[in-house]
Order: sequence, then structure tokens, then C-alpha cells
Amino acid sequence: MLESALPTPCYLIDQTKLKDNLTMLDGLRKRTGCKILYAQKAFSSFPFYSMMSRYLDGTASCSAYEAQLSHLFFHGEHHVLETAYLPDEIPELMNICDHIIFNSPSQLQLYGMQAKANGLSVGLRINPEFLSQQLPEFDPCAPDSRLGTTAAHFPMHMKRLIDGLHIHALYEQNADTLSDLIDAVIAKFGAVLSDVQWINLGGGHHITRQGYDVDTLERCIRRLTETYGLTVYLEPGEAVVWEAGYFVTSVVDIVQTSIPIAILDASASCHTPDVTELQFRPNLIGAEKPSVLPFTYRLGGRSCLPEDIFGDYSFAHPLQVGERLIFRDMAINTLTKAKMYTGIPMPAVAVRETDGNCKILRTFSFGDFKNRF
Repeated sequence: MLESALPTPCYLIDQTKLKDNLTMLDGLRKRTGCKILYAQKAFSSFPFYSMMSRYLDGTASCSAYEAQLSHLFFHGEHHVLETAYLPDEIPELMNICDHIIFNSPSQLQLYGMQAKANGLSVGLRINPEFLSQQLPEFDPCAPDSRLGTTAAHFPMHMKRLIDGLHIHALYEQNADTLSDLIDAVIAKFGAVLSDVQWINLGGGHHITRQGYDVDTLERCIRRLTETYGLTVYLEPGEAVVWEAGYFVTSVVDIVQTSIPIAILDASASCHTPDVTELQFRPNLIGAEKPSVLPFTYRLGGRSCLPEDIFGDYSFAHPLQVGERLIFRDMAINTLTKAKMYTGIPMPAVAVRETDGNCKILRTFSFGDFKNRF
């Protein structure tokens, strides 16, 4: 199938770009001896897991459902970290995971011995109180964060239960910030590092982005392996599928106001929620920022939500009803966050295979909406 024949709206996954990203990550782990896990929260599309598992060491799950998905479809290690585990989840997780990380000392005390008895490697999430993100309300290391244990509350009396430490503090950042993070970890938790076997540096590393400082990243990894004898884990999500997805839409109406508004057959709020939640502005093929090109439009979604806006873009020509618009870098936090609010249908999902042909992987219908209830 040609790309022009795809239905809209449609998420389109580029298998060639995905493979390029995976090859780069595979080279990093081979050069440094680190282990790379796939953070499923970015793009938990299991039809690609078999291919991913040939390049990565395993998965990182944030929930029991994610852990079950990776157990079924991804070959390798299975790590799970929930903010709080429910008692009825524990037996299954003990059976299908090999690493379990606890968010708090109280959960470690509650389930740590059971995990050890079942042969799991046990970790504790720490908060080095290192602020790095541009939006403080989204920073997991902010003061009074519920995520991770600060040095002041580290359970030294349970240290024998802890095999590894987990940190997540970055978001789309370069390796210089990672180096500063490691300085903070050593300053706060240096006395513990020699007593554990591994450290997980979480996600947020933009490794596959052009211009990322891979040399500094490798020095950071070697610093921890050579100084403390640690196995270093990274768990990128976005870096795995960076620029490997597109969102194909069509113009269905044009509303005349002081700025013409092109209504798309998709919804920013429902289908690309980072646009409305995090003020993410996706690149659009053939378009520029407002007023750069002669014709500027506001691109609106077709839900009833006033905030359902993709953004303002300029074009070299007037937009027409039926015209296709294709957003770049749309694999991340789209399928995993998409919703069917007010019955807005889910987009189709397709893959562009390495030979250039496109194939539909999934379409959705009224039954998918009805069965949620």
C-alpha cells in the first residue's frame, strides 16, 4: 500500500528509522557494557517487540499490565517499578519479572523479603533532589515529590535487601545534565553505591537525537562501572522511537475568524495529548512557524474541547478541504496516551516497512468505544 492510500487519521510507524535508533543503542551497550531497557510507557506497541528485543536487553514496566505485555512479547530482562504495588498484583509480578523496584522504604519492607525469596533482584527508587526539568510541576525530583526516597529517608537498616538503585530525573536532555545528575547521586548516596550491584539511570536521555553528546554519556557510564563496579542500566523510551512515527491527518473544514482555522479529522487532546498537556509543538511537513510563509492557519481538532488545538502554522499555499497534513515525531506518547473522549474514534495504526510499503496494523470501530464501558 502506498502512503497516500492510508486512511486518516492514522499513526504511521517508520520501521527503518526505528531500526536505525535501535542499532545506535545496540552499539552503545556493546561499547560500554551497559544494559538498555525499553521504557514501554513511550510506545507500548507490542507488534514491534520481537524486533526491539534483538537490539535491547529487556523492558522497564510502570504497571502490572505493562509487565504482562513485555513478558508475552519481549525476550530479555523484565524490570517493573510501580509507585505503589497492590497486593493482588504481587504474585503475578513475582512470577514474570526478574527485577522489582520499590518506590518507598515502606513498600520495600512490605514486599522485599518475598521478592528475594522468589529470586528477584530488588531495587529502591531514590530521589537525589536534582532539579533538571524546564517545567517544575513535571519534575520527579522536586521538593516533596512522591517519587523516590531522599537521602534523609534512606532505609539503611534494610540495606541488605537492596540490590540496586533506580533514578529517573531527566526529560529529553543531553549528557551534560546526566553528568550533573551523577554528581548529585554520588554526593547524596555515595556511601551506598559500593554496596549495591546495579544502578538504573532511568530515561529522558535523548541519545538518538542528532547532536546528542554520546562521548559524555559513555564517560558517565564508565565512571560508575569503574569506580563502583556497578552494572549500569538505561531505560530510554523516546530515544528508541525518536522520529520513527508520523501522524497523518486531513483537513475537513476551514472556519473563518481573525485567523483562519483548519479543522482536522483528528484531535490534539485525544490523539496527541502532549500537545495540549505539555505544550509540545510537533513539526509539520511542508509548514513553518506562523507568518514565515504567506498563509497562516490555526490547526484545530474536531472534539468539543476549546483547548483542542494543534497550533499555528504557516504554509506556502491556501489549505483546501481534503488536503493531507503529516506531523513528524508522533510515535511517542500518542498511542499510549490516546483516548476516545466523547466518542472521538481512535486513529488507524500503520507501519511503513523497510521496503517502503505501508501496511495497516489496526483499525478501530464503535465496538472499541462501547466495550470500554
